[in-house]
Amino acid sequence: MATTLHTLVQDNARSLQQLQQRIGYQFKDIKLLQVALIHSSFAFERLEGGRNNETLEFLGDAVLDLAVGYILFKRFPGMREGKLTRIRAGLVNETGLAERAREIDLGSHLLLGKGEDVSGGREKPSILSCAYEALMGALYLDGGYDKALRLVERFFTPLIDQRQQQLVRSDAKSALQEFLQERYNEGPHYVLDHEEGPAHAKIFSVSVRFRDQVLGRGRAGNKKEAEQQAAGVALDKLTRGKEKDGN
Repeated sequence: MATTLHTLVQDNARSLQQLQQRIGYQFKDIKLLQVALIHSSFAFERLEGGRNNETLEFLGDAVLDLAVGYILFKRFPGMREGKLTRIRAGLVNETGLAERAREIDLGSHLLLGKGEDVSGGREKPSILSCAYEALMGALYLDGGYDKALRLVERFFTPLIDQRQQQLVRSDAKSALQEFLQERYNEGPHYVLDHEEGPAHAKIFSVSVRFRDQVLGRGRAGNKKEAEQQAAGVALDKLTRGKEKDGN
């Protein structure tokens, strides 16, 4: 049986209040918060008019990009654009936003269709990250940019402080490319040295090389991760001024 947005707000009053307390913000228009929690599968099955959180997700994506970008700009005024971009990308992506959603137990407040709910939709990173973006879009519409920025600062600033180096290195290949291009106007190349194990559990060994020298090696369950590991080793050597001997 179809329901209305007004009825949903009434039926979920306790849940909505709990979420507002958890994020530290009280909505003036509680319907905005409710819409942010409506997945398209639920809207299709049960809601009159089919309104869901997808447009709020679109808005929230832009709000998060701007707010996190502003925080990074203020915190690291001398950092290069490429590094700032990589740090932001390490925070404002599906995995990072799903983590932030779990911090506030956002999954328990979502309205999902029966199939999506049964299949574990409340824990799916794609659904959680989109819902988090929708929440930010709703907060922006309800309270304006300053309130949205305050909430983003609350949840993201400690993470930036804890993970600055980790986030920069999360894309070590790009960082290594930038490092070598700036100094030598050339980039590195990656070589698959060895692979072992059965087809379903292969281990790849990769080296990163520059001008016939091995800068670093990596070993992982997929080639991309092995390349990132190799690039990270190379960056450590180069930035610490170690001899590039491939060991």
